[in-house]
Amino acid sequence: MSDPLFEYLCRLGDNTLVLGHRVSEWCGVAPVIEEDIALANTALDLIGQTQLWLGLAGEVEGKGRDADKLAYHRDVWDFRNLLLCEQPNGDFGQTMMRQFLFDSWHVMHLKGLMASSNDQIAAIAEKSVKEVTYHVERSTDTVIGLGDGTEESHSRMQNGLNKLYPFVGEMFLSDDVDTAMADAGIAPDPASHRAGYDAHLDDVLTEATLTKPEDDFAHKGGKSGTRHTEHLGHMLTQMQWLQRAYPDATW
Repeated sequence: MSDPLFEYLCRLGDNTLVLGHRVSEWCGVAPVIEEDIALANTALDLIGQTQLWLGLAGEVEGKGRDADKLAYHRDVWDFRNLLLCEQPNGDFGQTMMRQFLFDSWHVMHLKGLMASSNDQIAAIAEKSVKEVTYHVERSTDTVIGLGDGTEESHSRMQNGLNKLYPFVGEMFLSDDVDTAMADAGIAPDPASHRAGYDAHLDDVLTEATLTKPEDDFAHKGGKSGTRHTEHLGHMLTQMQWLQRAYPDATW
């Protein structure tokens, strides 16, 4: 296994990179212009956080790879993002449900990282949590509004929840990397967020008149460090096309 700190930073950066790219796919095609702008801004926030996490990962690795090289020069099996982040957009309801499920975890995790024994990680978390606090407020309001909206919007939100909830459990599983980070005081134990996350979900889903499925990924497998669906491969083909076609080109 590579340096646990490098591996961990790649996980953080890959989460925001992959989800940021997914959200950016709505640019120009969102249901209304306000959502188009809001989704684009969310994507930009996530890509900005990626620059910080993968930039620090490159420094820790010490092999001359910066954030761009880690983003564009790795292949699908080297990415460490949560499986939730790479799931296709689907309709607008599914996209916002995916965002809500991730945001609710993301803000808790960043708040935990603000107490990191690694000063650089704590600083990145402190900067990022300001953006993610807005993200979770917006996605929460949208889930409630659409869930407790029309029969059609409710149905679409429930379908999105049914499809995406199985991936939630992965966020709270631990492996050797997580254990090393927790032991060093660099990051919190993933399981420590589960109770708060479930309580938040229950409150929001009740208000949204949505029913939480019973099962999730935690009951079926492990972390996504070495397993990915075909979705990520297809997405990377689009995201990395320019760099692959014109390696290290400058303008």
